[in-house]
Amino acid sequence: MSQLFSPLTIRGVTLPNRVVVSPLCMYSASEGVAQPFHFAHLSTFARGKAGLVFTEATAVEAIGRITPSCLGIWNDKQAESIRPIVDFIHSMGVVPGIQLAHAGRKASTSPPFEGGQPLAADHPDAWPVVGPSAIAVADNFQQPRELSKADLVKLTDAFVSATRRSLEIGFKVIELHAAHGYLLHSFLSPVSNQRSDEYGGDLRGRCAYPVELARAVREEAGPDIPVFMRISAVDGRDDGWTMDDSVALAGMLGEAGVDVVDCSSGGIAGAPRFRTDDGGKPLTHSSARAPGFQVPYAERIKQETELKSMAVGVIVDADQAEDIVASGRADLVALGREIMYDPFWPLHAAQQLNADPEFDLWPPQYKWGVDRRAQIKRQNEA
Repeated sequence: MSQLFSPLTIRGVTLPNRVVVSPLCMYSASEGVAQPFHFAHLSTFARGKAGLVFTEATAVEAIGRITPSCLGIWNDKQAESIRPIVDFIHSMGVVPGIQLAHAGRKASTSPPFEGGQPLAADHPDAWPVVGPSAIAVADNFQQPRELSKADLVKLTDAFVSATRRSLEIGFKVIELHAAHGYLLHSFLSPVSNQRSDEYGGDLRGRCAYPVELARAVREEAGPDIPVFMRISAVDGRDDGWTMDDSVALAGMLGEAGVDVVDCSSGGIAGAPRFRTDDGGKPLTHSSARAPGFQVPYAERIKQETELKSMAVGVIVDADQAEDIVASGRADLVALGREIMYDPFWPLHAAQQLNADPEFDLWPPQYKWGVDRRAQIKRQNEA
């Protein structure tokens, strides 16, 4: 029996399988409002039967967007634009999840397919950025305004309100984005957090705000909704966040009511992500990431804490994904680029693993056709 295609119950929600669609930013919203592209994009993954389908990083306030074209949920109009997508995901028998996010000091940039660079200060769509400390990501990025304690109270309220809207429109999983150099990650890392108050300093101080926020979101979500947190398990810098720090954070998150740690890496200084096997050298477009290069992070969280973990990062093959789950290295596997390349990856993986020999996972509108296709293929091969 395939472990990848076995159900997993977390609190009051049962995922039909362990395949997850990572939050995939599409940079295609208008004033934070979802467009027809978002429905077409996410509904495809639901038809492909990933057990959990996340929206892209969805901003909790306007200045929390990465780009002017990012999705938002800081008002009811935005939430209602997402509702039909959530309803469709439910109709396919899979689970809709939302990643709540704030870009912090990496906000106010252009989409990657338009260069991905910070917008000039006089650009009509630009806005001032914020962070835990007044430290820019890189020379060409804005210097952020340091968030005050009063700002953090308002920010927590924004995340809690976004959680409420998410649940009202039917989302069943909430993920907090604390990776890739965005706001919550920048609180965690000593590279970007040099505060002298209770939200800075030592490890516990730097973890204080993300943990406090997770506790507030858990309270709003109630006892039955799973809460995930995506982290960068390592910064990839000698003076940055480490895997040991991530294990310690996971313990704090468990006490705050988080259920799953989603393990990515890198991004704190605006550089590409990092290998686990070459001394932390930054990856470039010409340096390939090894398959499953971030799985060891998820494995340590699963083995050394009481939380569940999700692995992500060059997971491309059904047998590879099956082994990650079956060997106990992670509870869930998340796909990004691979599932964009093949949105029906879960259905194809189930065939490869002989977990769905009769095409029962396929939507009925497709099942009758692909079943007949298989029969014809067998006849031609005979």
